[in-house]
Amino acid sequence: MNHVTVQGAQVVGRVAALLRIVSRKPEGAALVEVVQESGLTRPTVHRLLTSLASEGLLDRDGGTGNWVLGPEALLMGSVAAARFPIEDIARPSLRRLAEETGESAFFSVRRGGETVCLLREEGSFPIRSFVLHEGVRFPLGVASAGNAIMAFLPPAEQEEIFARWDDHAGTFAPAHPVALVRENLARTHHNGYSVNPGLVLEGSWGMGAAVFDAQGKPAWALSLTGIEPRFRKDRQEFLGRLLLEEAHRVTGTLANNWK
Repeated sequence: MNHVTVQGAQVVGRVAALLRIVSRKPEGAALVEVVQESGLTRPTVHRLLTSLASEGLLDRDGGTGNWVLGPEALLMGSVAAARFPIEDIARPSLRRLAEETGESAFFSVRRGGETVCLLREEGSFPIRSFVLHEGVRFPLGVASAGNAIMAFLPPAEQEEIFARWDDHAGTFAPAHPVALVRENLARTHHNGYSVNPGLVLEGSWGMGAAVFDAQGKPAWALSLTGIEPRFRKDRQEFLGRLLLEEAHRVTGTLANNWK
């Protein structure tokens, strides 16, 4: 019986991993990409993807051949959105940030050791950074949202992440050495907001502020991204103040909704 349970849990874990990989980008993912990122064999990946497609959770794009989310995933997401009205709560803050700064504004959620971008609001400035969009995931401590959240985690939890940093950060580890990340976290904790000086993509800067749950834990983050000249030192204080104001507003609204 225990053996059956373990096998079942392993399949569920694999299916969840494949869904996450496919959902990272609106255009989905090619089979070879899913194989590489999942670490599973090609036949196993193909079998699982085909099974998910037969249930309507995935689909094949007729033009690119990529695997994309299917109609059942949309229905599930709609039901989840009705239960957790995150968009209704966060969207007004995103609009204000985008309007007041001209930059693109984002709302991300913590999921385990990652942040996942949930919402995006385009700014008016004509030159934009396209590093971040709905569904993109970054390890905690990477990018402005992940930095803002990790900076306010308990020290013991931070150390658990640092103890396996190379595995945790993955391909982002070379540009995010532990010493630099620690320095960024300390600065973020002191200022209240984070600054990502083009570490994910050269020339693409970002700033973020954590949003806290009813227990005072950093569970979400608001962030702004754009090109480097828009995030120079003389403008960071202005952007940081706006982020903190909106993060405080969203934190209060979430606390009132989920008491």
